[in-house]
Amino acid sequence: MYRQVEDQHDLTMFNNVWVSVWQEKGYELEYARHTLARYVVITPEGEYVGTSEVKPYEAGSSLIDEIAPFADHPAILANPGKVAELDKFALLKPFRGLRYSGELVSTAVHCAEQLGLRYFITLLEPVFARALRVSFRLPMEQIADKTYYKGDFVVPIVFDMEQVYKNAHRYDWLSLPTKAGNALAGK
Repeated sequence: MYRQVEDQHDLTMFNNVWVSVWQEKGYELEYARHTLARYVVITPEGEYVGTSEVKPYEAGSSLIDEIAPFADHPAILANPGKVAELDKFALLKPFRGLRYSGELVSTAVHCAEQLGLRYFITLLEPVFARALRVSFRLPMEQIADKTYYKGDFVVPIVFDMEQVYKNAHRYDWLSLPTKAGNALAGK
């Protein structure tokens, strides 16, 4: 299951997970000052295993534009105010199978739908990006070649999140909240 970070305990666990993953990968740590939402992925046993963070994006003035040409992408240009940056998209190593990856991707879909966002831009490890494309059939576009950034190679990706949440029936791995209740439970 997953849920939005709403209290200090969840925030502490959120930071523990993504920092562990970043250290494992050799990435430099970077804390966000402004976020739109943070999510944690939790096992049925209550273990925190994944994170995602959504940050505001302003074409041409967000730091991520210095790494890849997101601000020049036609879909980004055509949708001001409907784009956000997906960051700290991470799972602890023992939990990187399809089950928890599906929960992790579901956090992004849920957030995009809740906030009325169409696109997410992000930098992903190339192997993880390929897994998302192949295993989850996400509508995504790599907009430039891989580049070295803060400790590893990454690929710049534009996700069309609206296509996923408007066609949720096409994605059997997708876990969105039920209409009855506030619990964000998985399948």
